[in-house]
Amino acid sequence: MSRSSKSRSPKCSFCANQQTKGIKIIQGPKDVHICSECISLSLDMIRNPSNHNNSQLNSDGELPTPKQIKAHLDQYVIGQHQAKKRLSVAVYNHYKRLENVRLIEEKQEEVEIQKSNLLLIGPTGTGKTLMAQTLAKFLNVPFAVADATTLTEAGYVGEDVENIVLNLYRAANENIEQTIRGIVFVDEIDKLAKKGASGSTSRDVSGEGVQQALLKIIEGTLANLQSKENKRGGQQQPKQVDTTHILFICGGAFEGLDKIIEQRTGKGRIGFSNEELEDQEAYEERLMKDVSPEDLEKFGLIPEFVGRLPVIAVMEHLEEEQLVEILTQPKNALVKQYQKLFIDEDITLTFTEPALQAIARKAVDRKAGARGLRTILEEIMLDIMYDAPSQKDLKEVIIEEACVLEGAQPKCIFDQPIGIPS
Repeated sequence: MSRSSKSRSPKCSFCANQQTKGIKIIQGPKDVHICSECISLSLDMIRNPSNHNNSQLNSDGELPTPKQIKAHLDQYVIGQHQAKKRLSVAVYNHYKRLENVRLIEEKQEEVEIQKSNLLLIGPTGTGKTLMAQTLAKFLNVPFAVADATTLTEAGYVGEDVENIVLNLYRAANENIEQTIRGIVFVDEIDKLAKKGASGSTSRDVSGEGVQQALLKIIEGTLANLQSKENKRGGQQQPKQVDTTHILFICGGAFEGLDKIIEQRTGKGRIGFSNEELEDQEAYEERLMKDVSPEDLEKFGLIPEFVGRLPVIAVMEHLEEEQLVEILTQPKNALVKQYQKLFIDEDITLTFTEPALQAIARKAVDRKAGARGLRTILEEIMLDIMYDAPSQKDLKEVIIEEACVLEGAQPKCIFDQPIGIPS
């Protein structure tokens, strides 16, 4: 199926799912559609209402099902259905694992479930950080973000790897019990592996050292929670957190990984349709779905580190239509945020459909994904946001295509005509 025909296919009015091999779309009255996943979730809510009263982890260890987790992610993250499904299952199993650990300690269970940390692979702006952040908020667990490029081994200038756990501890209001139930997202993890200009991989020594340091924390160690001030003073005994049960989600773009997969599989471009041959992104996505631990090792991640990230989810490139949906559909959509700012000034803010499409095209051209949308909007909205609070008779602002493409001023509608000064 070509991308153009796919974009015209009906979508679920509740979660924006499109019809695929595993998802059916049913049409209702007035062009309303519902997918088989939402139907299944609704039936589960009707049959087992007690399981849906609390969407958060509670003291008894109750947690939402994978379908509930994905349904919540659907409200904030457009597309990426396969990645969201993998993430939902892995997170559900992780917190079930914590219950399993408790039973083992009480000698009620003998089989120990291993931790399933995740690796999210995808271009910048595809929603990796947003998915992890939304997930942690939904489950009501502490969350911390770290940038792998700033991390160093102990003893070097930079951010100590153990500071990741310290940041999670602070996010948990310095509660150790909550800290060990938290989620850490480590971005730019691919930058710890260095590729040579010739295409062959040669690991960066400091990068490998950080991988080793991260490995200890991910698989489980006693991390010291001592601030820099205490380190200098040497007065306080640092607190320690066992990281064994903290869920780690790593993310990275992994540019060039598709070439390694292509070389291993020997697929080249044989077996791809003409449309996919013309669409480089579609071609790369199909290759990336075949990623294996062997490919990640060849890219430059050490085998032990790859082994601690057993669940791999590949993010898809965002198309123009999906970027328009990101602008308008999620609960915290950017357009809704700007409209709220103007509502507070008693002004209606409207974006025409051509304007939204032009913004999305600009983001695609910049290869910035959803992350670039806000920068584009800030450029468009700066002057009008500066002037609007001072214009008391201003009632509506309309952002048209020319505002995006030509830098034209938005169309302003006033409550009454304003005289032009002589």
